[in-house]
Amino acid sequence: MQIKTKRISAPFKSAFRIHSMDDVRRLESVPLEQALTVSSTYEIFCNSAQAFGDKIALTFLRSGKPEDSPIQWSFAQLLAGIHQTANLLHRLGITPDDAVAILLPGCLEYHLALWGGEAAGIVQPLNPMLSDEKLVSLINTSRAKILIAYGSDRESEIWSKAMRISKLSPTMTHVLRVAPHDENPEYADSHPLQQAVLDFNANRAAERDDCLVSGRDIMPDDIAAYFHTGGTTGSPKLAMHRHGAQVFSAWASVQLMDVRPGDVTINGYPLFHVAGVLPTSLAALSSGIETVIPTAALFRNREMLANYWRLAERYTATTLSAVPTVLAALTNVPVLEANIASIRQFRTGASPLPPELAARFKRLFGLHVYESFGMTETAGISSITPFEVESPAGCVGFRLPYSQIRIVATDKSGQPTETEVSPGEHGMVLIKSPNLFSGFLDAHDNVNAFTADGWLVTGDLGRLDERERLHLTGRSKDLIIRGGHNIDPKAIEDALTTHPAVQVCAAVGMPDVYAGELPVAFVTLVPGATVSEAALLAYAALHVDEAPARPKWISIINVMPMTSVGKIYKPELRLLAAKLAVDALIAGICDPTRIAQVTATAQDGISIILSNTATALDFEKLHEALVPYPFKTTLLQK
Repeated sequence: MQIKTKRISAPFKSAFRIHSMDDVRRLESVPLEQALTVSSTYEIFCNSAQAFGDKIALTFLRSGKPEDSPIQWSFAQLLAGIHQTANLLHRLGITPDDAVAILLPGCLEYHLALWGGEAAGIVQPLNPMLSDEKLVSLINTSRAKILIAYGSDRESEIWSKAMRISKLSPTMTHVLRVAPHDENPEYADSHPLQQAVLDFNANRAAERDDCLVSGRDIMPDDIAAYFHTGGTTGSPKLAMHRHGAQVFSAWASVQLMDVRPGDVTINGYPLFHVAGVLPTSLAALSSGIETVIPTAALFRNREMLANYWRLAERYTATTLSAVPTVLAALTNVPVLEANIASIRQFRTGASPLPPELAARFKRLFGLHVYESFGMTETAGISSITPFEVESPAGCVGFRLPYSQIRIVATDKSGQPTETEVSPGEHGMVLIKSPNLFSGFLDAHDNVNAFTADGWLVTGDLGRLDERERLHLTGRSKDLIIRGGHNIDPKAIEDALTTHPAVQVCAAVGMPDVYAGELPVAFVTLVPGATVSEAALLAYAALHVDEAPARPKWISIINVMPMTSVGKIYKPELRLLAAKLAVDALIAGICDPTRIAQVTATAQDGISIILSNTATALDFEKLHEALVPYPFKTTLLQK
């Protein structure tokens, strides 16, 4: 067996501080092949271990209490664990073309599964909150041979789910069980593992930790990962990432974010999502930054959120980030006596940042929130607002070096045209970049993903300002189209979040026979605040500039529906809005006592059950009235 000597070069560091597009172009004066010579994510960890050795790379918090002692791994320990994991997977039959599925919460072992998996084959991080049906579909599409799963049901019932889906995956040969960090050592003795289920840590401990025994020489065009996208609605799609694309995302993030080896970050993003894996984790680990994992539940841990500023003080955090909904939650967490002077910058992405939330965050904590923009299809990052380039909310910064962004007009169906808009005008954002994904694993999913000449169709709407900064205004599919008038929901959301009682707002279209859609809004309130829906409607009428955009109805809800990465889940709100339209329709057609039940679900749409007192005429009238509406309805007699 020939073991290849690993190539060592310097870790990533920023060449100079970026303040403008001229600085970005200055970076581009050096050819990319000279500026970035690292070929794989594995090489990144070899470089970091060589440069930083015993310096802490990962800190796992056992709880949300600042006084509790964490579990920590150095850069050298991390590389050793990556070697062991890759060698274990190799011994179990994984080749560079084989997929390794991951079903884990926040934990240290996630980084071994990710980066060891990429060194041996192709990793497939999975969202534990997806249904069994969708998880099986994803695993069967990738033909994954091994599943690395959390050995407990405390987090999203992962272990039970892993046992069920592994039996429905014909290509699966082994399940590797990751024991919870606080599991009693006697547990394994009293709970023997099933056949083809192995103890992850016990088995990797038997492997070499100083090299890849496969002798694999990983190239930039080798596929590193399959990340799923679109998993919350319809069938999830698997986006293919090259090693070179992931390496570029980490390198470009380091160039524009002004990160330093002495920095400490708290990464509460789930690692089945590109934002947590690439521009956050890989960028940090490539440049000597300590990454704090805030418990297995991450930002879903209420104790951790309640102690967030004390934890930032405890670990001397310098660069922090969170999605806007988490920022909104943090505005309810007082700093009190915590010393947060170490924090240099706070970042956000994944969804639009309301201007009022940005202002509130700065007013409360003295921290400007820097925005970035990324997608699964661009290996997690496409544009970044550099440190000290303070920009208004909605500005997501400069394009990455060696990349291109175009803004084009759209046709009536919302698809991009070939017509590029004038500077400052709004349109569809198209991207070309070294970190562009290699397409979806299922070729059918690539329809409409790219233009004929190879530009990625992002589905995002935006504009470029006079400084060439990108400003996002929303998603094309989120536009509310009222009688041919395109309404940007962000205009409604930004107006309503200026109300002192409103914490989070989301606007969607309610189906309407005559107008197509009417704008409606859902809000959650600041804890302890009170306001009526009528008062919010009156406020919106005064603060939403365009008359057609003024919401026709506002609902105060206790909890805003969220995806597992903290984005507002608008499909559920659209469903609620559709039910509102149906309720109003029913009230105008028949006696409410003749309706037994009206339900709305993503799978079945709107279901109406008529009571025993309903007549055939009631049924006929309702059926006829529902026909023009563009959503699925089921009409049943009790």
